[in-house]
Amino acid sequence: MLEKLEYLLALSRERNFGRAAEACSVTQPSFSAGIKQLEDALGAMLVQRTSRFIGFTAEGERVLEWARGIVADTRAMRTDVQTLKKGLNGHLRIAALPVASPMLSLVTTPYHAKYPGVRFSIFSRTAAEILSLLENLEIDAGITYVDEAPPRGLRAVPFYRERFRLVTAPDSPLGDHDKVTWAEVAKVPLCLPATDMQVRHNIDRLLAAAGAEPGPPTLESDSMIVLFAHVRTGRWATVMPDKLAEALGLTQQLRSVPIVDPDATHQIGLLVPKREPSTAIVTALVAEVNAVARSLDHN
Repeated sequence: MLEKLEYLLALSRERNFGRAAEACSVTQPSFSAGIKQLEDALGAMLVQRTSRFIGFTAEGERVLEWARGIVADTRAMRTDVQTLKKGLNGHLRIAALPVASPMLSLVTTPYHAKYPGVRFSIFSRTAAEILSLLENLEIDAGITYVDEAPPRGLRAVPFYRERFRLVTAPDSPLGDHDKVTWAEVAKVPLCLPATDMQVRHNIDRLLAAAGAEPGPPTLESDSMIVLFAHVRTGRWATVMPDKLAEALGLTQQLRSVPIVDPDATHQIGLLVPKREPSTAIVTALVAEVNAVARSLDHN
């Protein structure tokens, strides 16, 4: 039964029988037979299909919810048993917003010093992608915005507060200011994060709230490294979270100017499955995030 539930999760992720079978390391006929066996065992059709995958039935969607919980608990149980046998070890998969990725080293470095048997995979993803990956059990934790209550089945752990800065050359417009307003920022030609990134949505809302009507960005990118590389030439300006600007490293050619009116902040946090008992590997991650959060609050 557990193997068939894994098949169902793979089909939910891939939305294609062939790719789902490949992900489960079985042939497509074996995969399709496994789904059919699950349907026979439960006495309900779970998948809408002709010669290809169309979607899940109402019963399939409900079974999918159960499958996520059962598979997640089974994986957690196996991980904990191995921890009891060998100590804390294994594979910790984390997806983070591009703007938050540089902050992860504050967590993973002390974590690895304590538990050298744990290896990490870190992915840069959008907020929507992080939620999807958590839902489909493809990651163990996400670093994203947690200003609002987390979705059902997830727990939020505050990490740090994001504040915005205008990053620009000292001799550029506003470059000699100690602080600037969002209305002033709107008048400067900017290169900005891509429109599908949550940080861009936050920037656009703050500009709109200031009554500003900014012109179209001179450049857009889903890579913060690309934006920063252009700003470092001294010929571009951008709006960037303060922690990211610090992590990327300011030079004499650049200034990071606080943006006020309003002096808005957004909460970045850790999202993990809400499960009791939690796995030891995730519990240790939560402890490290809490420790870093406390040290940042004291600075």
